[in-house]
Amino acid sequence: MKIGISLLGNTNLEDFLGNELLKRALSMTCINVGELAKIVSDETRQEHNDFPWKAIAGMRDITAHRYQTLKMEDVYTTIREEYPALCEQLIKIIG
Repeated sequence: MKIGISLLGNTNLEDFLGNELLKRALSMTCINVGELAKIVSDETRQEHNDFPWKAIAGMRDITAHRYQTLKMEDVYTTIREEYPALCEQLIKIIG
């Protein structure tokens, strides 16, 4: 997640949408993060049921398979607005 946040940096939405390499890199980051969320043990999921495990895995599925619904604006928003808070939560979970 931190890699995705770092890659995005201060890039605005317009510049992100015009940068194919960055769009692909951050889409792959969403896929990787979702894959990792899918392999978390049931015990950990239950212990931390306030963490959006299913939503992260769902974003992975949409990003990986596109399902004709993926919007690059959603990838941008996920990385820009949601990943920083998720990183903080994960740091607390990991300890």
